Amino acid sequence: MINQYETVFILTPVLSDTQVKESVEKYEQLIKENGGEIVNKESWGLKKMAYAIQKKHTGFYFLYEFKADSSFIDKVTIQFKRDERIIRNLVVKLNKHAIAYSEKKRNKVKETAKTE
Repeated sequence: MINQYETVFILTPVLSDTQVKESVEKYEQLIKENGGEIVNKESWGLKKMAYAIQKKHTGFYFLYEFKADSSFIDKVTIQFKRDERIIRNLVVKLNKHAIAYSEKKRNKVKETAKTE
């Protein structure tokens, strides 16, 4: 069954720009190779965390919204856990209200960008 999911993951801050791009592209390809579709992606950049994780106080944050089969979530979660470049991750299944809110938010950002 195809559902819509949202994932946020944090990459370690010691990576170079090319390593960050490689990591992000790896997960984009993983989603696409398993029949998923990326709905939205956002790079939040290097942010300070509320508390240290693995003695690191900052990390590169990324948000992905995607549609995929429910069996794929186990695969991507295992990949996140095995990847030493990822220090935290969260995958959430979106319900119809969350999907509507997300679409509304994206449209608002697009309208704001057009007026500028």
